[in-house]
Amino acid sequence: MISFLLSLSMFSAPVEVDLSLLQLPDGHKIEVVARAQNVRQLALAQDGTLFAGSRRAGNVYALVDKDRDGSYESTILISSGLNMPSGVAVKGNDLYVAEVERILVFKNILPLDENNLPPATIYFNQLPNKRHHGWKYLKFGPDGLLYFNIGAPCNICLPEHPFATLVRLTKTKQLEVIASGVRNSVGFTWNPSSKKMWFTDNGRDHLGDDLPSDELNRIDTLGQHFGYPYMHADNVNDPIYGKQRNNLTLTPPAYELGAHVAPLGLTFYTGNQLPDLDSNSLLIAEHGSWNRSSKVGYLITKVEIKDGQVIDHQPFISGWLQGEQHWGRPNDILVDRDGSLLISDDFAGVIYRVSKQ
Repeated sequence: MISFLLSLSMFSAPVEVDLSLLQLPDGHKIEVVARAQNVRQLALAQDGTLFAGSRRAGNVYALVDKDRDGSYESTILISSGLNMPSGVAVKGNDLYVAEVERILVFKNILPLDENNLPPATIYFNQLPNKRHHGWKYLKFGPDGLLYFNIGAPCNICLPEHPFATLVRLTKTKQLEVIASGVRNSVGFTWNPSSKKMWFTDNGRDHLGDDLPSDELNRIDTLGQHFGYPYMHADNVNDPIYGKQRNNLTLTPPAYELGAHVAPLGLTFYTGNQLPDLDSNSLLIAEHGSWNRSSKVGYLITKVEIKDGQVIDHQPFISGWLQGEQHWGRPNDILVDRDGSLLISDDFAGVIYRVSKQ
């Protein structure tokens, strides 16, 4: 049995990381390869440097695998005291970090010199300062533009522009809405073949244990409206705002993932190392429920997609939830350069690697 005891100040007690509790498909193994408090979104640089954001901790990290053995011996604090800097993205030698109300850039941070880190400069600062669903997920798209979410500042409300959207910054740094009616998306990716964006969305609370389902969505054209606050999941009319829909055309989800599973980061598998995955496999980190009478989520789920449609959905890694007690919460997932997977866990404060056994 492999276990680690992490003494993190944000928890009232140490978190025991017992990898023997995790179930994976045959032919796969999982290891802890890094530690970082409250680690959230991951971003991988071309030279192998791994960057990570956080939410409650207010930190941004760089993780370095000096001997290239797959484990990160060095965890470098890039910045601290930030306003929920969950989202991170890398472009060239620059690191972009999303706070609630602004996006920062660390120019020429690569190659990394921990004794001579560049200062953060403001890249864009015209964002709302509401902290409720205010943390960001940040990625550069196939078009080279910077994409992120602006969550609804509430559980359920009729929010003002630009809340409840997915957006991107144009080349002239104009904020462009690409999807609306998106309550709280903290994960998106692009199909490597079709280049279409897929994203997760967390459904509203306080409609019971089983309604509404959290969503997996696909953007086919710019400007689609995905329902919030009028409709949730597949045609669940909101009891407060459902009658205000009028003639607005709403897009149903591509797939319902289940109520309160809290889907966050996701990625299509683009490697060739893992035997149970191929280019049609979409992996989603389900952070897990916080307000359901019986807990659900707390796993990595695999969705198989063919011709733009979901044809299968099943757990890929489970075991972070034991009965009604959880010891980990997967948050983000990406494919490393060798085809292994890197998964962040903001509760246990670790990063896992999944590789071929």
